[in-house]
Amino acid sequence: MKFAIILPVYNEAPTLAKVVDRLSEFKEADVVVVDDGSTDATPSVLERIKVSAIIRHAENIGYGQSLIDGFNYVIEHGYEYCVTMDADEQHEPSFIPRFLEKLSRFDIVSGSRYLDPMLATDVPPVERLEVNRIITEKLHQLIPYNLTDSFCGFKGYRVEGLKKLKLTETNYGFPIQFWLQAAKAGLTVNECAVPLIYKDHSRNFNNQFANRDERLVHYLEVMDREAKSLGLTPVR
Repeated sequence: MKFAIILPVYNEAPTLAKVVDRLSEFKEADVVVVDDGSTDATPSVLERIKVSAIIRHAENIGYGQSLIDGFNYVIEHGYEYCVTMDADEQHEPSFIPRFLEKLSRFDIVSGSRYLDPMLATDVPPVERLEVNRIITEKLHQLIPYNLTDSFCGFKGYRVEGLKKLKLTETNYGFPIQFWLQAAKAGLTVNECAVPLIYKDHSRNFNNQFANRDERLVHYLEVMDREAKSLGLTPVR
């Protein structure tokens, strides 16, 4: 099965080459890197490793825009399936086949770090776990998906489903807009248990919304705005 792996990166020089090397095990995969204006050695790393495509932003635009550009690429190039994952070694490539197998039955297969506690290798920062829980519970009031992890970036997608979405959220509130639009479009969803790995607790959203309360307010604003624009009302 030919598919694309989208890697959104920003200042991932220490880990990018190692992740891409792991992905080379998947001979049927095309790796698409979206470099969101990295200011470290990421561009030079990309010059010496082999990937199928590189999309570069002249400056840091945002995590959401990186995913939007990756989705546009796979749509324009006719892929049937794609996977998104981070390049910081916190997503385990060996789980990719589990996503692909489920994509025969679902439009979106979303990684969950909390579905199987036995897979956890680390303890997440308390404030991130709390924000994820709050947002996931509020999403349950708006959409029919029984999510346990609304922010995991390790996902598989049928590209036909992505064509039904009109994603515009450029920042870290992107997953919230994504879930609301997916529900409105009637896309089918299943979660896939993945390891909970936190290698660097100091990562702070590129200094954007590093404060827990500011980040939560931002997420709730995105949720409120998107829900109103889609005419969504709580289902339970």
